[in-house]
Amino acid sequence: MTPTGGPEATPTHWDFPPLHAADANGVVALGADLEPATLLAAYRRGLFPMRLHAGGPLAWWSPDPRGVLPLESLHVSRSLRRSCRRFRVTVDVAFTEVMRGCADPRRPDAWIDEAFVAAYGELHRAGWAHSVEVWSDTDDLVGGVYGVAIGGLFAGESMFHRVTDASKVALVGLVERLRRGGGTLFDTQWTTPHLVSLGAIDIARSEYATRLADAVAHPQLTLG
Repeated sequence: MTPTGGPEATPTHWDFPPLHAADANGVVALGADLEPATLLAAYRRGLFPMRLHAGGPLAWWSPDPRGVLPLESLHVSRSLRRSCRRFRVTVDVAFTEVMRGCADPRRPDAWIDEAFVAAYGELHRAGWAHSVEVWSDTDDLVGGVYGVAIGGLFAGESMFHRVTDASKVALVGLVERLRRGGGTLFDTQWTTPHLVSLGAIDIARSEYATRLADAVAHPQLTLG
């Protein structure tokens, strides 16, 4: 990727290739930076950043198929409903702590490093990135999820749990707030058995691009 010259419609100094330029793994480009303007422009175009591997180069991804969790299709089992009653759920109370939970180097395929913690912390302070926290009855942080909200889009980045069902409770709390707060598209990047059990589905990259364009044109969602 190379910096663009002159003013742009979006406030970034980088020119992202089109989504169809992705390789077989879904990587569209390498390089750029994690400045707020770069991140927001990328999400608006259907891209998200991850390292190719821990300590590796910054890559911009557009997987095909793309994982989404339709807000009307959230599946909450009877046992999960019981778990939801066991925990306290908050929003934007411990954003950095949630990121550090997601960045735990003991987790398989850990890739979130201090550069990501700093970059998304800046987005959080600017009102674009949000966290949902799950607390035990002893006020210990036991799970959470964080992501980026633009218009009606919530781009989920990562989640973690320290006790059984805590990450699922975080997702239930997030979806409930997205429904109330004007969310229209919950992007999960990929699907996993964990997410599929909650109602996540795969859609084609082209369909995602269409849904994304509609979502980012909506008024800014709220999670309060």
